[in-house]
Amino acid sequence: MSPGTLIQILNTHAVELKFTRRRPLPGMSFRRMLATNDTDLLNSTPGRLALNFHGAPGRLKFSPEQKGLVMTWDIFLQDFRLIPAESVEIVSVIRTSPPEEFWNYFNNVLSKMPETQKVEFMHV
Repeated sequence: MSPGTLIQILNTHAVELKFTRRRPLPGMSFRRMLATNDTDLLNSTPGRLALNFHGAPGRLKFSPEQKGLVMTWDIFLQDFRLIPAESVEIVSVIRTSPPEEFWNYFNNVLSKMPETQKVEFMHV
């Protein structure tokens, strides 16, 4: 997938992604993530409170675009991550507009997940 296409989807949805780790851990060469770049969702009061969203990090020492990386907000780890666009597989997509659709999903599914289930999700 091209970085531009991935960015377009992340800008308007919460996306379950699976991708090859840039730095594999023993026995874990893949990573799953629930991510979004929807600024309306992230900058909303619930986004700042429930997702602990904060502004983007300062200037990086390299160009993510030149390395085929896309920066996105990791909903479970509640921080920015760089992911390799070329190895991304989109597993599912959750609409973030209207925002009630995402917050219903968040309140009924994500907020009820125990920490162990979130860890299992990320490492499958």
